[in-house]
Amino acid sequence: MSPTTDNWKKVQTRAKAVLPEHVVKFIDECREGPEPASQLIAVLHKVQAHFGHLGPDHLDAVAQLLGVPAAKVSGVATFYHNFRLKPRGEFLINVCLGTACYVKGAEHVAQRLKDELGIDFGETTGDGMFSLQAARCLGTCGLAPVLMINDTAHGKVTPDQVPALLQKCRQEAKAPADGSHSHVYGRKRQVRDTK
Repeated sequence: MSPTTDNWKKVQTRAKAVLPEHVVKFIDECREGPEPASQLIAVLHKVQAHFGHLGPDHLDAVAQLLGVPAAKVSGVATFYHNFRLKPRGEFLINVCLGTACYVKGAEHVAQRLKDELGIDFGETTGDGMFSLQAARCLGTCGLAPVLMINDTAHGKVTPDQVPALLQKCRQEAKAPADGSHSHVYGRKRQVRDTK
């Protein structure tokens, strides 16, 4: 919508209510530049960084405030694989299906994860705890088969180890947030050989 539309103030107010203040400010700065639409990807990254995904209301608000057609915003969000249109689980599990991991049985590990979680690649469990993704290579081929839970790599994983790995996640999710226990799946990248 353009500022000359009869209901622009109402549209603008509604769109601003959806996005955090720092994103609205960034969009306002973009609109002052010569090509606001050229900042669309940067805006979407900021929205996803705040919410963890790009929901329909987020996309519509960006389109309205940046002055870009909603179809273009949606097209960019769906084209680039780094944008998520659904919330990601608290624990993101990436299963390496690269050659080394595949030869060493990664497909069996992946199947066990799917069976245990009741989801497929690209999905999130109903409780929002786990998301499952396939990766082409995690760069730890010597530890094949490998999976990552958030930023922690687990090497030489067998299908029988999957339930224990998931249980560790569930225990961490229940742990107090006061720092009184160690977080296995925090932001720091770790490598664990599970054998």
